[in-house]
Amino acid sequence: MNAILELRGRVIKGGRAEGEALVSSQPISFYGGIDPDTGIVREKGHELEGKSVAGKVLIFPHGKGSTVGSYIIYRLKKKGVAPSAIINQRCEPIVAVGAIISDIPTIDCVDISNFKSGDWIKIEDGKIIVERR
Repeated sequence: MNAILELRGRVIKGGRAEGEALVSSQPISFYGGIDPDTGIVREKGHELEGKSVAGKVLIFPHGKGSTVGSYIIYRLKKKGVAPSAIINQRCEPIVAVGAIISDIPTIDCVDISNFKSGDWIKIEDGKIIVERR
């Protein structure tokens, strides 16, 4: 039986999305941390190193690093390897701008400890539905 949890957060970029959760307790740097052509996390020592963000609901506390990160998110989208959605504890401007220009639904002000990689997540304008399989 699926455990279902419903959460709400602040909408950074509205929209609908769903996908498998990819969760990190560590901040993510899109510039240098994720390969913009493949969507694979390449930051050495990062807990998601070697994993792909493509089509996933990417859940992490906040972004870090260069403002170029916004354009890396956009490039991921153009290459078809972007996350389907982003959930942050605190969405800072680099991730917010990247999500907005890339049309990736993004929500913050959410306790990310409620999620586990592999959960199925549905997002609809600030409402988050979590199905645990």
